[in-house]
Amino acid sequence: MHRPSRFMTYLETALPKAVVAPSMAAMVVFIYGFIIWTAWISMSKSTFLPTYDWAGLIQYVKLFNNERWWVACRNLLVFGGLFISFCIVFGLFLAILLDQRIRLEGALRTIYLYPLALSFVVTGTAWKWILNPGLGIERLVREMGFAEFTFDWLVNSEMSIYCVVIAGVWQSTGFVMALFLAGLRGIDDAIIKAAQVDGASLPRIYWKIIIPSLRPVFFSAVIILTHIAIKSFDLVVVLTRGGPGYASDLPATFMYAFAFTRGRLGLGAASAMMMFFMVMAIIVPYLYSELRRKRHA
Repeated sequence: MHRPSRFMTYLETALPKAVVAPSMAAMVVFIYGFIIWTAWISMSKSTFLPTYDWAGLIQYVKLFNNERWWVACRNLLVFGGLFISFCIVFGLFLAILLDQRIRLEGALRTIYLYPLALSFVVTGTAWKWILNPGLGIERLVREMGFAEFTFDWLVNSEMSIYCVVIAGVWQSTGFVMALFLAGLRGIDDAIIKAAQVDGASLPRIYWKIIIPSLRPVFFSAVIILTHIAIKSFDLVVVLTRGGPGYASDLPATFMYAFAFTRGRLGLGAASAMMMFFMVMAIIVPYLYSELRRKRHA
């Protein structure tokens, strides 16, 4: 039997590495390299242009003394909490409905998933028209005869962040529904049939058996949605521009405003690093739990 030559063996081993090497190099430079660069800039006195003089934690002190940063963090808690909660509740509800093998399931699944095909720019533009007091819901209801009706959340500094929640939930609920539907379809039907034989009603089966078994899906959905909430930028910029004033600012829009509009690159880099630490606070426990689960499997 003919054995492969040493050159062919070497080629089979080296070729995959050679193909992957450019992508790995680009990832190291343009992801990890720029993370390190941003961390260094956040500890400098950079203003409009980057400088590399060491200034310690002065930019972080300025960041934590900036009222707008705390408004952005508070908005992130409000937006993130409501966005994640509503996406999971509505996504699970829609997945349970589709799991009943209803007619036109394929068409309904497509309709629910359609917003996911749109960018946040398109979503923000559409909801800006819908929520605009002079164009959307308020004008429509007033033309129906309710002259005193008001729905001015988009221009109300106390309510504008909830407009971002509405648009974000509409965009991402279909994705969460797809996750839960895949989880539901992966559950053994024998478990459900056994529970029905024991006299359990369908709502009780879902509440006591099926939903608890979807714990990994819940965990994955929370991780993904939290990541989306932390890095949300384009939706806010298109929908509210962070306003009125900076009432609907999020950390990502804060970072952009100070780094590229106000010429305070060091402060913007410090806020970017804080966002990085937020994301790592989510990813690290997730990776730890996954590795621990595989180790005990």
